[in-house]
Amino acid sequence: MKNTFADYGYSPEEIENRLNETFYDIFEGMGRFYFNGIGDTGYFMDTGNCDARTEGMSYGMLMCVMLDEDGDKKEYFDRMWKFAMDFMYMDEGYMKGYFAWSVAPDGKKNAFGPAPDGEEFFAMALFLAGRKWGDGEGIYNYTKWAKKILRTCLHHHSAMWDKRTALIRFVPGCKFSDPSYHLMHFYHYFALWAEKADRPFWKRAEEESRKFLLKACHPVTGMNPEYAKMDGTPEPYGPPEGHGDFYSDAYRTSANIGLDVLWNSDVDHEGFSKIADNLVTFFADIPTEKFGKYKIDGTPICNPDGTPEKALHPIGLLATLAQTTLACSPAAKEAAEKIVRRFWETPLRQGERRYYDNCLYMFAMMALSGKYAV
Repeated sequence: MKNTFADYGYSPEEIENRLNETFYDIFEGMGRFYFNGIGDTGYFMDTGNCDARTEGMSYGMLMCVMLDEDGDKKEYFDRMWKFAMDFMYMDEGYMKGYFAWSVAPDGKKNAFGPAPDGEEFFAMALFLAGRKWGDGEGIYNYTKWAKKILRTCLHHHSAMWDKRTALIRFVPGCKFSDPSYHLMHFYHYFALWAEKADRPFWKRAEEESRKFLLKACHPVTGMNPEYAKMDGTPEPYGPPEGHGDFYSDAYRTSANIGLDVLWNSDVDHEGFSKIADNLVTFFADIPTEKFGKYKIDGTPICNPDGTPEKALHPIGLLATLAQTTLACSPAAKEAAEKIVRRFWETPLRQGERRYYDNCLYMFAMMALSGKYAV
């Protein structure tokens, strides 16, 4: 698997040390946001909102199974999965079969609805766990649960995917999407590993999500809205409005594009490379601390006093840009190198907003070192 850091001259020892240090800081260090929970559970805390979210839980599980060596990270994985099953999984009610997207650290549900990105990351992490560690009993029959989750997503009375378009919804039953939820690279494997009857749908979802993102990303800047209608146009969704802009959730989209190019090299990615080139070039010469909030055409969004509104997650944006470079063409070589080297030189975020930024940071470290791979 391509190792971008090595291509830029960083040594195998430097790269391995950075990976290990980053994982340690997240799970055990002073700035950690992994915590042991009730009984034999564990969770990622969203430090900006003081809750555990299916987004973060599934992220942490995927980090563990991808970076595990000789079972050294399996305990973290199992603790997080047990927390999800003990406190997030809904075995009754209208949303039975899904996971509550937000719960308190004591396990009390803050909501009784799911967020589809949590389900798709859970499924991928569980499939990989079954392949790496083998399946156990009950909730530790990872492959069985991965298939069950995906089956529920498609066949629930309030489905997460729109069957007509094969596009993922922002929440079950709604009429718009979140571009950062489109994980073509995951669907490629769901089409191989899910229940046989559903595999053709996952292949179609893989292809349709690529088409969707070509429409959702601006043709000049490469930016995409946080939320988008099923035709790819921005969905402001409010009040307060603003989800039609390039902000927070939206950063993950180009990182996913980078992974799709990395994982599926036999697919025509010319359109994705153009998106990556435009986005990386736009940000290459803007200092990280001056990253702002933008309309998808690149127009800065300003505060009431006329000053540019700053990005809430600047380190997260830098991390996703670094991962985006995996999709760049030679035409953006200079800009891509600037971004990757700046990312290497940037430490993990500290403070109350560290959770989201540092999750994206860890994924970028994995992707650029060749460790974010099936």
